[in-house]
Amino acid sequence: MPIGVGTPRRLTGKTRNSAIDERTTRHNGYGMSQSRRAMIECIFGWGKQHGTMRKTKHRGIARVASDFLLNLIAYNLIRIPKLLAA
Repeated sequence: MPIGVGTPRRLTGKTRNSAIDERTTRHNGYGMSQSRRAMIECIFGWGKQHGTMRKTKHRGIARVASDFLLNLIAYNLIRIPKLLAA
């Protein structure tokens, strides 16, 4: 079977190249930043899917900020049992 269009990458033996070169990715801080970024994206994803962060129902910075803070508090309350179990 010829390797070409439609062949999964795991079967081609080719690796995926990053758009960021090794000057950036070689530092330990880059890996730490990526793991923190994944955790923060998880929080925003939860707020959009389960909270009220997808579309605000308030006007004004103070009210929107308080709604955002309530979403973060709710997320932390959900995390408490998992953190206590660990």
